[in-house]
Amino acid sequence: MMLLAVVIYMIIGTIIALYAKRGIATQEDYFLANRKLGGVISALTYASTTYSAFMMVGLVGLTYATGVGSAGFELMYLVGTLFLLSYYSPKFWKLGKERGYISPCEVFEDRYGKPVATLSSILALIALIPYTSIQIIGSAYLLQIDYTIATIIVAFVIAFWAFLGGMKSVAVTDAIQGIFMLLMAVIAVVWTAENVAVGIPESASFPNNFWTPLRFASLTIPWFFFALTNPQVSQRMFVPKDEKALKRMVILFGTFGLIYTVLVTALGLFLRMGTEIGTFPSVSYRDKVTPTLLTIMPEPLAIALALSIIMASVTTANSIVLTLSSMILRDVVGERRKLALGRVFVVAITLALIVFAIQKPGYIVELAVLSSTILLCQLPLILGVFHFKIGGKVTGLATLIAGFTTAIVLSLMKIPWTSIAVFVTSFAVFFLIGTIEKAKFS
Repeated sequence: MMLLAVVIYMIIGTIIALYAKRGIATQEDYFLANRKLGGVISALTYASTTYSAFMMVGLVGLTYATGVGSAGFELMYLVGTLFLLSYYSPKFWKLGKERGYISPCEVFEDRYGKPVATLSSILALIALIPYTSIQIIGSAYLLQIDYTIATIIVAFVIAFWAFLGGMKSVAVTDAIQGIFMLLMAVIAVVWTAENVAVGIPESASFPNNFWTPLRFASLTIPWFFFALTNPQVSQRMFVPKDEKALKRMVILFGTFGLIYTVLVTALGLFLRMGTEIGTFPSVSYRDKVTPTLLTIMPEPLAIALALSIIMASVTTANSIVLTLSSMILRDVVGERRKLALGRVFVVAITLALIVFAIQKPGYIVELAVLSSTILLCQLPLILGVFHFKIGGKVTGLATLIAGFTTAIVLSLMKIPWTSIAVFVTSFAVFFLIGTIEKAKFS
């Protein structure tokens, strides 16, 4: 039954992608839907790109295992995103419209030079492979077939829709899937409350052994700045058709995000309570909490919930693949006109994701935070575009290299305050080199 549901889902999504494929002639059409999305579609594609397997698999499991601190962690992301979008999205939208930006890193090219944009795109590719792979991992866990086969199936869906219809295809499917994701989260929480547990488990205190102030800060800092540092969402600031649509996108996304966060963390707490009172099995590997829930639900409900999680994963992953393709095409290769090569990169990136996902390298939440921690090295440069009139090419390159190196080395050493160190190092290098370097500004 699950495979049948996935096949039907694939057929419907492919029909939409084929319909969206019509009229795509330029890179702007393919990567930005010709900058003509309305506020509602923009909000739903932003929400669907952001909220993925990380939520209904990763965050449910994290809440189950560590308590209510997970809600604070995710709400800090939402607060940060709304703050940053409210202030910076009009600035990004205006720059993109006036200068024809398609790749998010083109903002760096005009300010710091081509080498900085190129390096930034390469680092984003490295950082986002783990984050994108968790979408495949989370979905593959739910298909209940051989993991490698499940990985290939999910990856094929991700690549195929992006390959066919580009941003227009992704945006329309995102909107439909986003509504279904939210609906199924409501149904899952209601069913769990009625059949597993009602109440708050004793383990939900904060702070606790896991949620120490240091760990909370280290996990939250890269999440707070996600809206600026992650290119798959910063690129979404280019696509609304006008400033009214942009404003509506921010408001509707905030509403969606608040409701979805409360539902997901409530589900994790309810399941923990179920374990404590004996109505839900004890789960030691937290990314298996939601798959375990599916085994005790009525089959139709379990299939619908699993499908909603797969939808969330696909919407996030094909958005990232599309964004990375635009960055490689424009910032690394330097091709600003031809489109066919962009589709080739969509396929190549997806193959890399399959290889990474098959390894099952770690917990979903930690992989997501690692990606955002690496991308923190871009934050000083982004703020420098709008606020700090110091530095140029050398400053940009030094900041990216210092921040990226810090992230990789400390992550390999399993240092708990890695993101804090990346944040401090990146800004320190930016201001130090920037005050020394003599740069020309337009």
